Amino acid sequence: MRKLLLVKYGEIYLKGLNRPYFMRALVARVKEAVKGMGGRVWLHDARIFVSDVEDMDECIRRVTKVFGVHSVCPAVEVEKDNFEEICRQADEMMKELNGTFKVDSRRSDKHYFMDSPQLNAKIGEYVLERNEDHLKVDVRKPQHVLNVEIRDHAYLYAKVIPAVGGMPVGTGGKAALLLSGGIDSPVAGYMIAKRGLELVSVHYHSFPYTSEQAKQKVLDLGAILSEYCCGMKVYVVPFTDIQMQIHEKCPDEYTTLIMRRYMMRIAEKIAEKENAKALITGESVGQVASQTLDALNMTNMVVKMPVFRPLIGFDKIDIIEYAKKIGTYETSTLPYEDCCTVFTPKHPATHPKMDKIMEGESKLDEEALINWAVENSEIVTL
Repeated sequence: MRKLLLVKYGEIYLKGLNRPYFMRALVARVKEAVKGMGGRVWLHDARIFVSDVEDMDECIRRVTKVFGVHSVCPAVEVEKDNFEEICRQADEMMKELNGTFKVDSRRSDKHYFMDSPQLNAKIGEYVLERNEDHLKVDVRKPQHVLNVEIRDHAYLYAKVIPAVGGMPVGTGGKAALLLSGGIDSPVAGYMIAKRGLELVSVHYHSFPYTSEQAKQKVLDLGAILSEYCCGMKVYVVPFTDIQMQIHEKCPDEYTTLIMRRYMMRIAEKIAEKENAKALITGESVGQVASQTLDALNMTNMVVKMPVFRPLIGFDKIDIIEYAKKIGTYETSTLPYEDCCTVFTPKHPATHPKMDKIMEGESKLDEEALINWAVENSEIVTL
């Protein structure tokens, strides 16, 4: 007998002939998640197993954050021909529980000497006889389910821990996330990464108008995301000079929009450098002046890559609840400013005119500003 984790996946089942590719990617991500824990990860008979880890609770925490994992089951492995030992382990697993239960057996080994109904009856009887003071059988709506899987060994588990689901990171390509210190962009990155996209993040730092604490706050958000993404690279872009020139040379009501357009240009340049195929932002329609339909169209026009906005129809309460769920909310609400709060106009244009934007941007050396920002970016690997 040995203890291990049985890792289940969900949507990958639907991938047909491409399933082996997604399975290999998921196994690789699980291995990355438990790296340094002394564990062994392997795929066998449509199941992923993790064994020999130093800290099982920490291992469970990490694996449940791997995109593509549907659930994690702390299990015991028993020789399948030793039915007496299977029953003993079933009793050991159930004796601390109270309420109603049933046994749910499945056999991938169809030559096993008992079929599933027989296994359910025999194991259930054994457990009930020894625990009838605190357990009762209910096959319709049990409070506890003892799962028994007969494969090359017998695997028993009574606890199923939900995981994040989605698709393994990297199977959907790569995208660049514009990562601020706010609530929205980390949630947007999480949602896209869940669909299998590898992330590289781009953060705009306006020192000394934004502090080192503000920069560290963003890196902390990146570290939280990197747990789900099995690592991530963050470009910290020096943005002060660009913002100063926009503030000094462009119409006041257009400075925020022109700043956003420069952010998109820089992000696209970094995305090309990283072989990423799309940009991601945390924008939501109407949340601020730079997120009206007219303003969003104006920012889209400066890049050729597709721009994904997974939060486009969310209201703030929805986004806050999501941030709490994924663990970024507390860090996002730390009181450190980001570059979007620097030189904010009193009355930003909500229905911008292209001729006004072009007039303002004509006073800036676009290519020089963008190239300098990209070349002088700090790259932090999380």
